[in-house]
Amino acid sequence: MTFEPRVASFKRLLLSLVLLSCLGGLFYTFYKPTRSWLSFPNASVSTHEVLTDECLKTSKEKFVQKSNKTETLDDFLVKQQQLINKPNTIEEYKEIDDIIMLIWTWPGDYKFSGEACISEFGIPGCQITDDRSQYDKAHGVMFHQRDISRDLQNLLKMPRPLHQKWVWLNMESPSNSKRWPELDGLFNLTSNYRRDSDVWVPVGKIVEAPEKNNTFKIPPKDKLVCWIVSNWKAKYERVRYFNELSKHIKIEAYGRHFNRPISRDDYNKILKSCKFYLSFENSIHKDYFTEKVFNPLKLGTVPVVLGPPRQNYEEFIPPDSFIHVNDFKSPQKLAEHLMFLDKNQKVYEQYFNWRKHFIAIRARFGLEHTCRSCEHIRSDKRYKVFKDLTKWYWG
Repeated sequence: MTFEPRVASFKRLLLSLVLLSCLGGLFYTFYKPTRSWLSFPNASVSTHEVLTDECLKTSKEKFVQKSNKTETLDDFLVKQQQLINKPNTIEEYKEIDDIIMLIWTWPGDYKFSGEACISEFGIPGCQITDDRSQYDKAHGVMFHQRDISRDLQNLLKMPRPLHQKWVWLNMESPSNSKRWPELDGLFNLTSNYRRDSDVWVPVGKIVEAPEKNNTFKIPPKDKLVCWIVSNWKAKYERVRYFNELSKHIKIEAYGRHFNRPISRDDYNKILKSCKFYLSFENSIHKDYFTEKVFNPLKLGTVPVVLGPPRQNYEEFIPPDSFIHVNDFKSPQKLAEHLMFLDKNQKVYEQYFNWRKHFIAIRARFGLEHTCRSCEHIRSDKRYKVFKDLTKWYWG
């Protein structure tokens, strides 16, 4: 045998020994002995960490021979680490597949499937069904607040399996939600626009824009101020403010109240064509700002908001993306500011600087609540009953 083959054989032997040591270190990592003779005195890290680090270091420094035709040691170690970080894949997915979410009544009659949980939110293993015969097997049952009245008395008598969680879904404000004291102690989880709910799902979000979409342009405008409203009640703060504001500036108003109903397609076209949109909420509560804000942000219009204080908005929306009515002493002063912006295009355009980095998105009503509730139920196994829902939500 020549010298070079002997060296090659020797290297292969050493490589085998190193890999054997690595496997031993991995075995130690997951099945650590408790015998004291395996520990280093006064060591700041555990023995298996030292062994593993030294093993990887030695392997990389002395035995990596890269080739276009063979797998390098780095590739091998990366694959092994990936396997270590992904425990019990088959069993894990069996457990995920067992999560069943029963929709008691489809919220807003909008139906969806569990497959959307993966495609929309990256949440696997949610079996969504409206088949009430699956009740005993379901891990979670979703109830929409607006539809509870139909079955409230039956729900109070219905036995609940110990493993099951009932989820209360509501995206209406307390002012527009029916209050029932009987709800206390009926549910395990809440899914709501409020940040302190168990499964928080805001109506919309401001998120980082993909680089390929970073080409926003302000849509052409031929209207100054617009408002689309159908729910008109004289007691609403937004109605009183509108009545005063309209004395000082022209407002293009649409909706059933103004005998100018519009279609969904018309809605987007009108919103884009307005410099400002009155994003006036029907009631004022903490964290309660709806699609009235996120739709104009998404479509390229500056929202003029009436709702909770500016500080609450700024926790979710860039401060220079909207105008708050509270920033002005009166509706007249607001009107004067809007007319100033109409004549100063460069100042107006500053309200869109945030679009260089972010976009506005809307939540998928019902679907996102269900998917995230499924995820919560799978990850949080703690026992919980919401005993004071009435006090928490209605005060």
